[in-house]
Amino acid sequence: MKNRTYIVTGEILRARLNKLPNGIFYGVPRGGTHCVNLLPEDRRGATPEESDFILDDLVDSGATRAKWQERYPTKPFYALFDKTNEPDISDKWLQFPWEDESTTDVQDHMRRVIQSFDDANREGLQETPKRYIKFLSEFLSPPEFNFTTFDSEGHSQMIVQTGIPFYSLCEHHLAPFFGIAHIAYIPDKKIVGLSKLARCLETYSRRFQNQERITEQVAAKLMYELSPLGVGVVLEAEHLCMAMRGVRKPNTKTRTSALRGVFESEPEVRAEFLTLTR
Repeated sequence: MKNRTYIVTGEILRARLNKLPNGIFYGVPRGGTHCVNLLPEDRRGATPEESDFILDDLVDSGATRAKWQERYPTKPFYALFDKTNEPDISDKWLQFPWEDESTTDVQDHMRRVIQSFDDANREGLQETPKRYIKFLSEFLSPPEFNFTTFDSEGHSQMIVQTGIPFYSLCEHHLAPFFGIAHIAYIPDKKIVGLSKLARCLETYSRRFQNQERITEQVAAKLMYELSPLGVGVVLEAEHLCMAMRGVRKPNTKTRTSALRGVFESEPEVRAEFLTLTR
């Protein structure tokens, strides 16, 4: 994931640690523990109860922060990096100094998973851990791109792309889900290069994801970059976690939509978009 990796150096860590308030910090295992160990000894707390603050290295989804705030509501929670409030790192993989850059340990873990269900030493499976980690590294690293825009030159009609294929990995079961997307917007002053709609979709789909979030993220990104009169996004996908396991209903399609601006507020615009994407 080289092109999406943000290297956290010791200098960056020290700069962020220096911005913390005075007091005693308890580190959330395990990243927060590493951060607290970089503080002076008299500012390290052995337990949350004897500390003034809770510290973690990273807020990603916010679930860890919510859990600790619920458990210790009187202890302010701090994180050195917060993906929910820092756009520059929101889609990056943060690599801290205490993390091993190699994939050897990950491959060993994958081998143990295989051993739980099959003979990991038979010929067909010997190199599978390496191949699987390579697949994940490739798939979860969509190419970066410039969101190239142009003057709309007065064009104010709906621009629609339909049938854009996408693939993703279900964050609940790590099983693939895939399908097609329909993306439309009505420009105000800017239009975007046609390939960028598919690139935008790829950026958000090639992750551990759920379909609803991809739909919302694509719509939000287009609104942010283009400031259009409105955006419409529809995704239709088949989920292998539903087809291969659980209820086992193959060929079932899940359809999600996100409407912004006039696509949401004006029924005739919404109707035109949904007609064009059927």
